[in-house]
This record gives sequence, C-alpha cells and structure tokens, in this order.
Amino acid sequence: MIRFENVTKRYRGTKRPALAGVDFEVQRGEFVFLVGASGSGKSSCLRLILREDVPTTGRVAVLGRDLRSLANRKVPYFRRHIGSVFQDFRLLSSKTVFQNVAFTLQVTGSSRGFVQQAVPEALALVGLEGKEKRMPHELSGGEQQRVAIARALVNRPQVLLADEPTGNLDPATSVDIMQLLARINAGGTTVLMATHEAAFVDQMQRRVIELKNGEMVRDETHGGYGDRSMIPQLAPEQERGAAATAALTAVQEVQRQTESLQPLTADMIASMKAARDAQPPAEPATPRTHPVLLPEVDVAELGVADRLGLSAADDDEEVGPTS
Repeated sequence: MIRFENVTKRYRGTKRPALAGVDFEVQRGEFVFLVGASGSGKSSCLRLILREDVPTTGRVAVLGRDLRSLANRKVPYFRRHIGSVFQDFRLLSSKTVFQNVAFTLQVTGSSRGFVQQAVPEALALVGLEGKEKRMPHELSGGEQQRVAIARALVNRPQVLLADEPTGNLDPATSVDIMQLLARINAGGTTVLMATHEAAFVDQMQRRVIELKNGEMVRDETHGGYGDRSMIPQLAPEQERGAAATAALTAVQEVQRQTESLQPLTADMIASMKAARDAQPPAEPATPRTHPVLLPEVDVAELGVADRLGLSAADDDEEVGPTS
C-alpha cells in the first residue's frame, strides 16, 4: 500500500536531511501512528506520500506506483485515491458544509447525481446529518474537523492521511475524532496519522513508527508513544522576587506620603524645644494594684500533710506541683 525504500530527503539551505535512509511498509487496512518530536520528519513523509515532494534518493511507492516516475499531469488523478486531513481544517469559509464536501467531487468532474448521493453519505458517516446548510463559522472546532474528514472520504479513498487532526481540539472532541478515525479504519481504509498525542497512541495500541532527526528509530506493532523526553513537562515554580516587590512597593508608598510633608526649619525646631521645656516635670506614676484578701486560717490546725497537699481526703485526686 505504502512503501519507503531507503528514502532520503534534503531541502535547500539545510545542513541536516529531513529524512535519512527511511525504510518501512504500510499494509492495506492498517492503522499506523507516525510519532516523533517537531522536525523529526513526520510531515516530510506525508508530503512524499501525497507527491507534493519527491525524495532526494530512494524510492516511494503508493498504491503500487513509483511516485518519482509519476508524471505531473497524473498527480491530481493519483490523489483522488488518497484522503488527507490537517490540523487547521482548511475549509472554504464562503461555502456551506455540503458545498465544502462536494467541492472535491466537483473539481474532479463527478456527475451531479453522484455528488447528491456521495455527500450525504459522507456527512452521515461523520455524524453531521442535518447540518448540510451550515456555514463553517457556525460550527464548533470538532464539527469543522468532521467536515474536513467527510471531504477527505467523499471520494472513497483507499488511504487516509491525518496530520495532527486533533491538534486544535479540546480533549473530549479529540476523543470523538479518534473514535471516528478508528471506525473509518474498521471499514477497510488504511490510516496513517502523524501525531504528538501520546495518550491516544498509548491507549489504542496500534502500530507505531517513530522518527528522530529524520531517522526511523522504531517500528513497533501494538506500540506506545515511546520516548517522551522531547515533550516539555510543566512543574510548579515558586514566584521569584515576591518579597522584594512587596518591600519596594512599601518604600514607594512611604516616599509618596512624605513628599507632601513640609521640611523642618530652624525656627520650627526652636519653637518645639521651647514648648517642651515650658512643661512642668511629670510626677512618677504610682502603680495601681488590687488588694488581695486572704481568708482567716488557724495555722495551728494545719498539719504537715495539709501543707504538702497530701491529706487523706485527696487520695483519689491527681497529685501535682504546689506553689
């Protein structure tokens, strides 16, 4: 179905090749994840499969055709057998949902009858029945991506290429799109999906081809995402400089308040000193205390045990320090 044979791709002005000696084959009906960090070569693979580029060296064969020897005039006909879905939807904003899906058929010269039959079938497959007359701006992001998938499938292609199809969607909508792609694959369509969504790759356990710096480093059946070292991890950090900022704010507030005060002159200081000297000396304050009333006790009647708090009457009470 799709075969890469020792494929190397170099772009002008770059020192490192986008792809270097890549070899793999995708069989009919497979669901394959293409994973790797940004710049690892995933998009270059998809461009070669769509015949948007040709390899510098090596061979790319799709649907039994060597794409290097495919004439440019035959490329549009070749692409009718390959559907493609992208991260940014690429819908025509001035056309309805029906017209967006039908556009692919119209440019390939399909009959009016076939368009009227195929478009509703594709929209039903992606769950958009009844929304044929909606405009793209009236749809949610997930619905717009479903329109893009319907447009890719309306020609009933044998291969579906998906380049980060959930990249602009929220988690719940992304799950819906992945379930839709799984159903499409179950219907016999070969799906090759480039993605950074590690959770989906781990959960679905399909075949995984991993690229790193243009080289294929892993081809695993029922694999997971693999190396996550290139995925940045968020960690809480303490806010730096908070105490210094608070102190600076306090100093600025004091400065603002003191700017309105008049400076002390020599006359003002002398007047304040004379007023202080004219006051009579204050008498020392006598401490105010409350009288302590002691009960009358016959000391002779107290025994040693009473003075120590150890009388027989207190045997059941807790013994503690006395004052």
